[in-house]
Amino acid sequence: MADLLGATNPVPGYDSSITNRNIPVSPDNTQIQNVPDPGRVVGPDGRTEQQDSGQLNDSGQIRYDSNFQTFLQQLRQAPDLSQSLARILGGEGTVVMSGMSEGIAAEIAQALEMLKMDQSRLLDFLSGQMKAGTRFGGALFAVLRGAYARAGSEGVRTDILQFLKSYNDYASTAHLEGNLLRNLAGMAASMPASWGDKLRELLAQLENGVAAGDRQGNLELLRQKVFPFMSNYVGQTHDLGTSRALLSLLTLDVARYENGSEEKLLETFHQLSGYGTLKGMLGQIDDESLLKLLKNSQFAENTPASQFADHLAAAAARALRGEGSAEVQQVFRQLVAAMLVNESVYMPISHFLIPMELDGRMLFSELWVDADAEEKEKGGRGGRAMKFLFKLDVQSLGLFDVILVSRDREVEIQVACPEGVAPFARRIEQTLSQILVRNELVPAGVSVRKMERPVTLTQVFPKIFEGKNSVNVKV
Repeated sequence: MADLLGATNPVPGYDSSITNRNIPVSPDNTQIQNVPDPGRVVGPDGRTEQQDSGQLNDSGQIRYDSNFQTFLQQLRQAPDLSQSLARILGGEGTVVMSGMSEGIAAEIAQALEMLKMDQSRLLDFLSGQMKAGTRFGGALFAVLRGAYARAGSEGVRTDILQFLKSYNDYASTAHLEGNLLRNLAGMAASMPASWGDKLRELLAQLENGVAAGDRQGNLELLRQKVFPFMSNYVGQTHDLGTSRALLSLLTLDVARYENGSEEKLLETFHQLSGYGTLKGMLGQIDDESLLKLLKNSQFAENTPASQFADHLAAAAARALRGEGSAEVQQVFRQLVAAMLVNESVYMPISHFLIPMELDGRMLFSELWVDADAEEKEKGGRGGRAMKFLFKLDVQSLGLFDVILVSRDREVEIQVACPEGVAPFARRIEQTLSQILVRNELVPAGVSVRKMERPVTLTQVFPKIFEGKNSVNVKV
């Protein structure tokens, strides 16, 4: 206002009356954004957020044109997970990063104990991680998977998906309850004391309900007391900050918490058993048998793989809360970002993390699996196949890329190795072929060559781009 009234001292060489006036505004000028022209419909301009969906840039800007393109951009820019793990765990199986807090170092030390293994423990570690990667294993889900593939009605498929969604929320009960408690505590901490103390009283009631396993009582508390309380708080204080953001997260968790109740789970299952195609297979399962079957289907929580993941997650949580040096926090952020991208809902392939200490040597490996690959590339043999990509960072040797394709009993293996290993390529090819034959597999092609550059996920699994045809949506 002072400048408009001319009350401020003039700046030498700057005349606002000239600078801000007499600028010709032309609708045809592409440098002017969204110039209104009553005489015609204005075309798209050069706004930076309006990006071509076929482009991937490294600017780091948020993509507004497509969620899927944002995923591809993040996938391309994701930090190397093996390198991040090596910095955290150390090349010699010890915690080497300076600046770690005592709590982070303790969690990492316990995680390292999980990595010391021989061949038998390695098999248990791999199988445990694969079991932990899915909640939809067992005879029941095999039946539903087959029914979904054969279903001629969209209603059958929708109800199958609804049951799976309800089961997923049911199996996530402990996680959802933890989220509810953490978000309420965060909301109370971000509010003025007069409001926060009242919310903490409701939090204490919810904690008691969670301990007692009273899901219905917890839902009533949240609906009838917590949400009205927060509505009154926002209405009076107009607080649109942290507490409002956490309230949005709380709302989503409450919806999942309600959808995961035993009553909702049984309701969706009864809906499935009403279809003629599923009645013969599911109609004989009563409610008690179903709940027992589903509890047995939940992934094991005490495997070495899950224990390693728990310790690593606890260390990351400590780091992201501000413990440790800036370098430690940055590495954990990179680690979490890379893992989240690889577990994205847009990723059509399975991802496994395989760090280990085997025969006194540290090995950091990632495994991607496409269990239903279709080999139709130029020169390919066609047909269904399983495709694997191993990225192995071996202590004192370097990085290996291993691409494996399996069709029935035939197996093809391509290995890209470090320069120091390349002189032994022929011997490695012979050894790999012998391993395949020993396991009653047919080596359709085994090749070992020096690595020129690491392969990318999209080179090995071009089907990642198929999501553009169905999920290329705007926010």
